[in-house]
Amino acid sequence: MLDKCVRDQWSIDDLDWSLPPPELPREKEEAVVQYFIDMSGIEKLAGALFEVQRRKTDDPILMKIFSTFVADEKRHAAVAARLAKHYDVHHYRAYVESPSLTAFRPHFLEVVQNTSPEIANAYITSGELILDVALLRSLDDYVADEMSHRAMHLINRDESRHIAIDFHMTEKYASDEYQAEVAKRRRMTVRQLASGARSLFTMMWYAKPFLQEVFLAPMDLTDPSGQRLKEAFKRVQLVMRKPTVARLPFSRFMIAMQSVYNHPIGGKLFGRVLLRMLGAEDRAAKFLFTADELARSQRMTFEEMAEDALAVKLS
Repeated sequence: MLDKCVRDQWSIDDLDWSLPPPELPREKEEAVVQYFIDMSGIEKLAGALFEVQRRKTDDPILMKIFSTFVADEKRHAAVAARLAKHYDVHHYRAYVESPSLTAFRPHFLEVVQNTSPEIANAYITSGELILDVALLRSLDDYVADEMSHRAMHLINRDESRHIAIDFHMTEKYASDEYQAEVAKRRRMTVRQLASGARSLFTMMWYAKPFLQEVFLAPMDLTDPSGQRLKEAFKRVQLVMRKPTVARLPFSRFMIAMQSVYNHPIGGKLFGRVLLRMLGAEDRAAKFLFTADELARSQRMTFEEMAEDALAVKLS
């Protein structure tokens, strides 16, 4: 994997930026430019997450792999920003990053920098599944332009490597061996636990508007069927229910909250509060898998689940 990560590096200048942008209606041009502005911010955030994982691992090979992922995300951010300029033909307005993304970023980074690596990995795996399986594909289809196609092809190639490692790290952090190491560490004080819980709930409070503005609203326009988003959310729910993953404290909490939300009585009584606690929206909090799909995923290895997610991306 490390050889592939190094071999498949590329430069923003490998793209032919002389291709002329298409003539888009004003509403579509404004939407496309805004989406690429936000995509640049999301990619920068992903790069910060991989940097956290690079610092927290003691495996020299993984450290080098995560270093290439940081470089990938910085490049993706630069490409997205360049695409925003490319499609900003008429300069209808000044574009800035969506406020919910700006507000969410510091709280999210505080959590992943100061919490256990398995929680950081859970968030980056979820985010990359949503980004790769749903958002990037739908945005590219919506733009329907050769410049976007060429850029997204290279970005998607990088993201496929990221997802493969995301699932590998999920398996590692949920393993008996890693959990045995965690059990040997000094227990956190009550004050540390309280501080961590406060940071987590603060982050989740900001997560819902971020998810709505930066992911869901664009998907409503670029993929009105909602099928790609459902596929991404479903895979997040399934990997969280793998037996070794489901036993982790964070997974137990998220599964319990989702179970209450989907209960006919609990959902009615506490639905709005639970959505805010989950940092989610109804489409993400509902059970999206069937009993057969759950049973199938339980029989799969983590590598097979990663390959399954990548197959959906390419379908």
